[in-house]
Amino acid sequence: MAKILILGGGGMIGQKLISKLLNEGLAPYRELDIVAFDLGFAPDALAGVQNIRGSLTDEAALRQLCAQRPDVVFHLASIVSGEAEENFDKGWDINMFPTWTLLQALRAEHLASKGVYVPRVIFTSSIAVFGGPFEGEISDNFLSAPQTSYGSQKAICELMLSDFSRKGFVDGLSLRLPTICVRPGKPNLAASSFFSGIIREPINGETAYLPVDDQVQHWFASPKAAAAFLTHAATLESAALMGRRALNLPGVSCTVAEQIESLRRVVGQKAVDLIISRPDPLVERIVSGWPRAFDPKRAIALGFCADVDFDAIIQTYLDEDFRP
Repeated sequence: MAKILILGGGGMIGQKLISKLLNEGLAPYRELDIVAFDLGFAPDALAGVQNIRGSLTDEAALRQLCAQRPDVVFHLASIVSGEAEENFDKGWDINMFPTWTLLQALRAEHLASKGVYVPRVIFTSSIAVFGGPFEGEISDNFLSAPQTSYGSQKAICELMLSDFSRKGFVDGLSLRLPTICVRPGKPNLAASSFFSGIIREPINGETAYLPVDDQVQHWFASPKAAAAFLTHAATLESAALMGRRALNLPGVSCTVAEQIESLRRVVGQKAVDLIISRPDPLVERIVSGWPRAFDPKRAIALGFCADVDFDAIIQTYLDEDFRP
């Protein structure tokens, strides 16, 4: 029996991950005991797991969760990029400090076990840890120099996880997720939210507003691919990382115009006609500092796989999340 703790388990990626774990398991473990921790859970949240409501900022709650000595911890919880940029204090209070508390709590359990307990910790980082100027594809050796508070918070958590792993307290891996698209549900406060919105809303017969130029290029993966990244990372041999515990993950690079062309091919012109240009200077500024394309050789060599193209990303939304 393996104990799995998912911080942010009530969110979209958390629910996708839980679904994959329940349906496919997690080799080599034969049985899973899954605990999901989040501020709240939707009424249709997946059954078969223990859902615990609480805040990352509750240090006592984090210590109590870690006292159960989970074998694998998926740390998915954070506030999104636009909110972290708008609310400086909230961004650091939620996106950085709780990660320190979590790692210290796991370290305490490691020490209490006399070094026997060493959990695998998977942290969802972001391509926002990179900042311009960009020249072509970003290689695995590109400098991490974020240009937003969100990116800085993610980068610091990567370094903390790496150092706790170097000392042997945990066995950690940071996954620099592409922007996840197409997200089901309603828009959120992420600066990247429109990338999903210009696909999701027209498919659902609603108007979508485009805040940036259609030549903006970005790096994408579907929610299905994100769940696969996480489960693959959970059982990856840490020796293969050779001490470099942050990975740029594979994805699909395309412009907004190419997204729209995919929408036209997969769904039709009626959907495209629902997209209206409405420039937003704040979103334009944030997005301009994000990377556009990657050459993720390390992750691919380690067995991570993404969507084949943006048409496939749209089809994943239609197959898994669209409710006519």
